[in-house]
Amino acid sequence: MTPPLPPDVLARIADLELVARIVVDGLVSGLHRSPFHGYSAEFSQYRHYLPGDDLKYVDWKLVARTDRVYTKQFRETTNMSAAIVLDASASMAFPAAVPKLRYGVIVAAALAHLIVGQGDSVGFSGGPSFIPHRAGRAHLRRVLSALSALESGGTWNGAASVRRAADRLSRRGLLIVISDFYDDEEGMLGELRRAARTGHEIVLFQILSRDELELPYQHDLEFTDLETGARLAMNAGAARRGYKEAVAAFLEGMRGRSLAEGFQYSLVLTDTPPDRALRQFLLARRR
Repeated sequence: MTPPLPPDVLARIADLELVARIVVDGLVSGLHRSPFHGYSAEFSQYRHYLPGDDLKYVDWKLVARTDRVYTKQFRETTNMSAAIVLDASASMAFPAAVPKLRYGVIVAAALAHLIVGQGDSVGFSGGPSFIPHRAGRAHLRRVLSALSALESGGTWNGAASVRRAADRLSRRGLLIVISDFYDDEEGMLGELRRAARTGHEIVLFQILSRDELELPYQHDLEFTDLETGARLAMNAGAARRGYKEAVAAFLEGMRGRSLAEGFQYSLVLTDTPPDRALRQFLLARRR
């Protein structure tokens, strides 16, 4: 198997369609070819019973009326609608070898490529862009173009973005949210619960850089909030232990609440090859 390309190499490739293809080609090897399908069965027609047919499909009421044995045939339906919601707030521009937004764009592009490639429809919401879900390669290129043009800035109303995307999904769909989840946690959780109650399946990718996790800095530093501009002077070495404990509690809270609500949750660091991160997600999904 070809080793996965490092995230910083993928991030430097301008052609997002090529990047998505590279990631998808790397992650589908050995996996079910349609990892997102939610199969259902619709009644198609009757046919005469044949020896060896499963008796559970016999229509016994019809047998009683006609004195003939018929079995039901079903048509498998696999069409699925998915919506990808990507946080493009200023916090996603945290300085790292691969900014969180660029990593999120790559993940979103790969997921969109995978979903459309199996014949399903996908929509996208991020920054000023909102694209309703549709299928087809031409639509995929529209989604990839919106992803390529995305820039981080300002704050993010995640709850409103989730509500809008969920409301536009037809029937039961797949709602994928990619964010660092630093924003309004309660509002976001409320909208995710609402989407789940309407039958949508919820998938969360929390994207962080390793520096955010470990605070590897030394000496006295001044930190600036990327969204509010607020500043805080501190000795990074002295604050590291308390900081790491607070971050661990925040992440455990996100994971625990997601699992309690029945959401599929993945914490992904930006130094992880995207195909490896998505492969782990898909394997967990299959289990």
